[in-house]
Amino acid sequence: MKARRRRGEGCIYLRGHIWWIKYPLNGEEIPESSGSEKESDARKLLKRRLGEIVIGRFVGPDAEKVTVSELADDVVNDYRINAKDSLDKAERSANRIKGFFGGYKAHSIGTDLVKKYIAQRQADGAANATINRELAFLKRGFNLGIQAEKILRKPYIPMLKENNVRQGFFERSEFIAFRAALADYLQPVATFAYYTGWRKQNILDLQWNQVDLNARTVRLHPGTTKNDEGQVIVLDGELLDTVRAQWEKRKVVTIPGQSPTLLCSFVFHRGGRQIKDPRKSWNKARAETGLSTKMLHDFRRTAARDLVRGGVNELVAMKITGHKTRSVFDRYNIVNEDDLRDAARKHSEYVQSQDKASNVVALKRVGENQS
Repeated sequence: MKARRRRGEGCIYLRGHIWWIKYPLNGEEIPESSGSEKESDARKLLKRRLGEIVIGRFVGPDAEKVTVSELADDVVNDYRINAKDSLDKAERSANRIKGFFGGYKAHSIGTDLVKKYIAQRQADGAANATINRELAFLKRGFNLGIQAEKILRKPYIPMLKENNVRQGFFERSEFIAFRAALADYLQPVATFAYYTGWRKQNILDLQWNQVDLNARTVRLHPGTTKNDEGQVIVLDGELLDTVRAQWEKRKVVTIPGQSPTLLCSFVFHRGGRQIKDPRKSWNKARAETGLSTKMLHDFRRTAARDLVRGGVNELVAMKITGHKTRSVFDRYNIVNEDDLRDAARKHSEYVQSQDKASNVVALKRVGENQS
């Protein structure tokens, strides 16, 4: 059937039994099926498309079909393809997001629905930090969708305030007690984390080709860390002893004049297999020691604090732990107490020197006899 023009903008026409529309966009005529045998449905769709174009809210048929679940899958794939840390956390966030938003179309999501999600997660007892990670996951999904030109816009996603200042440190006695309560295969992991402050996945992924026991160094190559920068640490003391012990554990037999036959390429392992999820043993240790709030990530803050308190320059401490900015020192008020004592001494000496230089005479109290 011949196309029917509507007021000089766009048109509607039949293709078989289905009504189609055409509308002008960027100098082209865009065809789109209404999916309906009713002419009135085609007219409504054409009117909506022309209105979207006029106000700059045009989406188009392809973008309208994209669901939040599809965006969530894209984020998980991004983690997997780029070998990012915490793939397991991303998968858990994906399940949460998909469980709530289900088959919602991405362009139908608004801030009001996001707030309903936040309210539900709070009712479930989730901490603000946990909810924020899930919201960040949702934001990432929309950003990837826009980058891939699958969708055209994203909603405003508010974040919750987190009050985690000065939480999560291991004092030396706590560390020793907690480590002893861990399973044998996790104790060296805890020791390495305590001294280096490295992220969990970097430790569990560590392989012997990154270790030089002769030079006493361990390296993370650029692109394998969260901030994409390489790291190197020097082994000493208990940390060196721990890594050497792991090397001895991986030997099976030693043939004279040849390298030992090796059990596992990973520095830290469980019976020759890479450690995947230490939560079961970790939670058991928390229950046994009464340190119920301790997390493996707390070793990052502990190492940063102890390095600085031990007199290590902040920039050097950041190189060891892998912190890209000094925000960890600001957020947890990590300072070198010796520096504070030195500052207090210098301040006091300066004030006293000003007293001597000014020849200040103390004022007499009101009512005192004057001679």
